[in-house]
Amino acid sequence: MGNGKFMPVAGPQEKNISFLVGESNIVEVVKSFSLFYDNQFIKVMIVIFNVPVFFFDAENIKGIEINDSFHEKWIFTNLPLIFTTHYDSLLINFVLLNTFKMKYIKQSVLLLASTMVLMSFSDHDKDKRAKKDQHETQTSTKKYWPNGAQLVISVSMQFETGGQPEGAESPFSGTPLPKGQPDLPAESWYRYGGNEGIYRMLDLWKKYDIKVTSHVVGTAAEKYPEVAKAIANGGHEIAAHGIAWDNQWNKNYADELNFVKQGVDVVEKITGKKAVGYNANWLRRGPNTLKVLQELGFLYHIDDLSHDEPFITKVKGKNFVVIPYTLRNNDIVNIEGKHWSPDQFLTQLKFEFDRLYEEGASKRRMMSISFHDRIGGTPAMMHAMEEFIKYTKEKQGVVFMRKDDIAKMVMNDPDTPVDNSEEKFNK
Repeated sequence: MGNGKFMPVAGPQEKNISFLVGESNIVEVVKSFSLFYDNQFIKVMIVIFNVPVFFFDAENIKGIEINDSFHEKWIFTNLPLIFTTHYDSLLINFVLLNTFKMKYIKQSVLLLASTMVLMSFSDHDKDKRAKKDQHETQTSTKKYWPNGAQLVISVSMQFETGGQPEGAESPFSGTPLPKGQPDLPAESWYRYGGNEGIYRMLDLWKKYDIKVTSHVVGTAAEKYPEVAKAIANGGHEIAAHGIAWDNQWNKNYADELNFVKQGVDVVEKITGKKAVGYNANWLRRGPNTLKVLQELGFLYHIDDLSHDEPFITKVKGKNFVVIPYTLRNNDIVNIEGKHWSPDQFLTQLKFEFDRLYEEGASKRRMMSISFHDRIGGTPAMMHAMEEFIKYTKEKQGVVFMRKDDIAKMVMNDPDTPVDNSEEKFNK
C-alpha cells in the first residue's frame, strides 16, 4: 500500500467483537467504517463498557492497513492516532502523536482513562485466573507412573523372518502346496521383513528417538545376523521369542527350558545382549512357562491380554512382571487377519490413544502396539505409524518406552497391581 490506495469495500460494515475475561464480557469494540479509495470518509467508533469513549471522523486518508486476524492491527497513517488491539492479552495500546489536533484531546483523554480501567480489570482477572489455574494444576498433578508420565506407549517389533516353519501363515497359506514343495512366493514375502521391513522401522524409530522392544526368533538372528545387530546397535531392547517359530505349550519342563535357552544364547552371541523379556509363539505359553522364564533369569513376559497396565504376578512366591501385549493394535491380526487398510489401523491407534490418555489422568495406563517385520515394515504402515507418532506429540506426558525399562520401573513400585489369577500354575 505504498501508493496510499486500498481495495474498495462494497459499503459500510459494522463489526462487534467481545473481549472475554474469565466468564464475563467486559469489553465490546464496535467498528463502523466505509472504505473506498483515497479522500473518502472513514468513521471509527470504540465502545468500552458500553460507553462510547471515542468517535473519530477523518478525511483525506492517506493510508490504512487492516489485518483482520486473531491479533488485529489497525494503522492509520497521517492521522494523529495509532492503536493496536490484542484479543488474547486484552492489551490496547494508544500512541498519541505530536500532530494530534486539539479537537481530539477531550475524546482521547477519556479513551486513555478507559483503557487504564480496562487494564486494571484485566490484570485483576489474570490474577484470579492464575490462582485458579494453579489450584487446578495442584489438584491434577498426581502421577500414576513413577516417571511422571500420563501414558506410556510401548512398541513391539517382531523379528521372525527366517525362523518360520514350512507352510507358515502367509498371503498364500490359504492354498498350501503339497508337503515338501517349496512355496517360493511365500518365502519371498518373509524375506521382505529382513531385507526391507526392519530397516524401515529402524529409520522411523531413529527419526523420532523412540526405543522399542524387538522379540527376536533365534533362527531369524542366525539367518540375518546383520539385522539383529542393527536392532541392538540402535539402542532397542533385544527380547526373546524362542529358538524357532514353534509351539512350546506342548513341551515338558526340560524341553521348554531348552527351547527358550537356545534362543536366548544364539541371539546373545550375535548381538551381545541377553534377553530379559519373553514372547511365546502366538502367546501360547504353557503351565510351566513362567517358572521356566524365572529359572532362566527373565524379568517379564508379554503373553497376557488381561490389563491395560503392567502388573505383578507371583511365581514361586517371587515377583514376576507382566507387560500386557495387544491384539487390538497388532498388524498381524488387523492387517493380515482382517485385511484392514493402513488408514484403518491408524484410526484404531488414535482412538485407543485418546481413550487411554484421558484415563491416564486418573489411573496408570499403558498402550501396546505390535509390528511384524514383513507386515508393519511396509511403506504405508510406516507412514501410518509416523502420523500416529506426530499425533501423540500433541499431548503432554506421553512417553515411548522399551518393555524392559517399564518392567524395571514398576517391579518394586507399591502402586503396581498384583494379579495372581494363574497362581495354581506358578507355585
